[in-house]
Amino acid sequence: MAKRFTADQYADGILAGNRIVLSQAITLAESTLLSDQTLTQHVLDRVLPHAGHSVRVGITGVPGVGKSTFIEALGLFLVNEQQKRLAVLAVDPSSQRSGGSILGDKTRMSQLAAHPQAYIRPSPAGRSLGGVTRSTREAMLLCEAAGYDIIFIETVGVGQSETAVHGMVDFFLLLMLAGAGDELQGIKKGIMEMADAITITKADGGNELAARRARREYQNALHLFPTTESGWQPVVTTSSAVSGAGVPEVWGVVQQYVQQTQASGYFQQRRQAQNLHWLHEAIRHGLEEQFYARPEVQAQIAIVRQQVLQGQKSAFGAAGELLSM
Repeated sequence: MAKRFTADQYADGILAGNRIVLSQAITLAESTLLSDQTLTQHVLDRVLPHAGHSVRVGITGVPGVGKSTFIEALGLFLVNEQQKRLAVLAVDPSSQRSGGSILGDKTRMSQLAAHPQAYIRPSPAGRSLGGVTRSTREAMLLCEAAGYDIIFIETVGVGQSETAVHGMVDFFLLLMLAGAGDELQGIKKGIMEMADAITITKADGGNELAARRARREYQNALHLFPTTESGWQPVVTTSSAVSGAGVPEVWGVVQQYVQQTQASGYFQQRRQAQNLHWLHEAIRHGLEEQFYARPEVQAQIAIVRQQVLQGQKSAFGAAGELLSM
């Protein structure tokens, strides 16, 4: 087990940009031990004034879209051409069952992983979505304090993880494929509505025409959605991670969004709203953990569950009974 430092030692190492201490602090944040969670909060309290200065980008996409290849291409552009420091984090609550997230295998992004200006961190395996997103948000703040200018948060799969990631980033990027039959590919309307930009990947090798057609179709579809709170009109681009075509333009779109929303005040308002949301989420999770940890609840929960299963008690009545203990 890694050596446990004091909160000040963790904070000093993080603020100095020490990647080993940063990794150990993130491991601490992922721990479910109460003592580790308490220490994590002390570390966060120390580094919080130095966090919050990055651009946070959520990235999701359909299976086979080439997320890791795209992230590496965009990441290498940022660290090499833009001289940025980049951290890549993953949200993958199913990694224990699926054998690891896309980011779980760093060899898929070997060039980016080896770059001194980049930091790649897979999500912890076998955690609930709530646990993973909490530790990912804490990891994001720690990475910002360590001096990373841009944070990518990759969501693995589709479903609730998109909503969770959308709630912790400034900009949400949806990667899509062209030429795969139905152009909307069963993507839920809610996920498309969350997107600040859509990028059609793999626009190369004779697929350019299909990519341009898909771009028009998605742009038309986005016009049917209500105007966003930010006043931003979502953009659709095409890109090729292989040739690099369109990759700088994606970052250009992110920069336009940040400039526009910072000028309007929406950028900061959204961050404040996210902080309040996470406050209430933390309270809800904390109360739930405390409730199930109570000895009287642990003594009765199995009996009450059976009564609900057998129709002897309603779910609401049983819950009220347990809550009143």
